[in-house]
Amino acid sequence: MTKEPRDAPQFYLTSPAPCPYLPGREERKVFTHLIGLRAPALNDTLTQSGFRRSQTIAYRPACEQCRACVSVRVKIEEFTPSRGMRRVRRRNAELVAETRPARATHEQYALFRRYVSARHSDGGMADMSMIDYQMMIEDSHVDTRLVEYRLAQGNGEIGALVACCLTDRLSDGLSMVYSFYEPELEHRSLGAFMILDHAERARAFGLPHVYLGYWVEGSRKMEYKSRFLPQERLGMSGWVRVG
Repeated sequence: MTKEPRDAPQFYLTSPAPCPYLPGREERKVFTHLIGLRAPALNDTLTQSGFRRSQTIAYRPACEQCRACVSVRVKIEEFTPSRGMRRVRRRNAELVAETRPARATHEQYALFRRYVSARHSDGGMADMSMIDYQMMIEDSHVDTRLVEYRLAQGNGEIGALVACCLTDRLSDGLSMVYSFYEPELEHRSLGAFMILDHAERARAFGLPHVYLGYWVEGSRKMEYKSRFLPQERLGMSGWVRVG
């Protein structure tokens, strides 16, 4: 009789909670821990199966009567920015991006607080302290980086931090775990710009996908993800190409 590995992942189910995307519905999640030497390979496998990472937890929706949350990944080899996306790139041409170790700073936290207060003041992150933010950024057992985006100064120096993305590198792509930006710069479409930048990064690494997390049809918060085509959406029969 073959013994199960001692570090085989154990999966758990959360209690029902209000759905953050569709009013009047409840959500449940299945989750497991991403810890130790197995974490990178497990994160790869689970992300490819529709899970998302939050710190050392991998989770995915497990709602009894709803399948609205759909995992989405952009097909990089075929992806070509639309005319509107090219305008977004030109609008942000002077931004300087730098990949850094996943270490929290007070500058990042101040930007994060402005973003959450303006965009998600009624969400679960509204009361996050600096320590909570630090845990979100640094508590990882996988290949995680921060990409910071700053305005370039006229004298060649680097200016203020205006956007930031916590990113996992997987064997088959980049997973955009969480991104935030300066809410007063809404006209720059910084959220879309970060996806475009990650698409170029994945292409440079020779990686076929950028994972965008969940898309919910009918949710205004998620609508932007459907514009990055062609993409694949995970359904009951596997990943299905769209666009």
